[in-house]
Amino acid sequence: MSHITLVRHGQANTEARDEISYDRLSPLGHQQAAWLGEHLRDSDQFHPRLYCGSLVRHRETAASMGLGDDITQDPRLNELEYFTLSRLLEEQHGIAPPAEREGFAQHMPRVFTAWQNGEITDPPETFTDFETRVRSAIEEIGKGDGPALVVTSGGLIAMVMRLMMGLDIPAMARMALAIMNTSMHRLHPIGDQLSPVLFNAVPHLDHPKRHFAQTHM
Repeated sequence: MSHITLVRHGQANTEARDEISYDRLSPLGHQQAAWLGEHLRDSDQFHPRLYCGSLVRHRETAASMGLGDDITQDPRLNELEYFTLSRLLEEQHGIAPPAEREGFAQHMPRVFTAWQNGEITDPPETFTDFETRVRSAIEEIGKGDGPALVVTSGGLIAMVMRLMMGLDIPAMARMALAIMNTSMHRLHPIGDQLSPVLFNAVPHLDHPKRHFAQTHM
């Protein structure tokens, strides 16, 4: 079993209100990714196995990090469709999405709870299907040889932490909200399973002149 470093993509289109328009990096997102790639090279962090989801923002992050072409794209590493789930929750239950970021602290647990309980009709995928694909991807990557670097999204990372730590839905939602763009999260084999040993690390953004780039959305 090998350790896995999960990386959230760089800042995406913050003005978006749907999945397609959100799925591209902002100029700052490209810069965050470039700084992370530079940090990994300068600190001699070697990852012989590279993975990313198939979304545009995942591929753009990997490219701006300078990871090269030898990267495996796996749709199982794609994000849950939060904009779609949020729209369906509003249409079916009258719960509107918040206008400000602070409102997501209450909105995201509502969306996740309704989704898990099957209260959202015709979602893009069921909560169980999302959980299952994430589990299968991480277990498969963990069985490979050598450290792996995985470029993915915040909701997926939060689901990984739920699986590793037995988190309930409110805790999973709080974790998803806390995850910063281009942050690193490491799973390390302890006994016969992977366990989190690093969460939300942004050493490439720690310099005071880069604090402005510590973004969540």
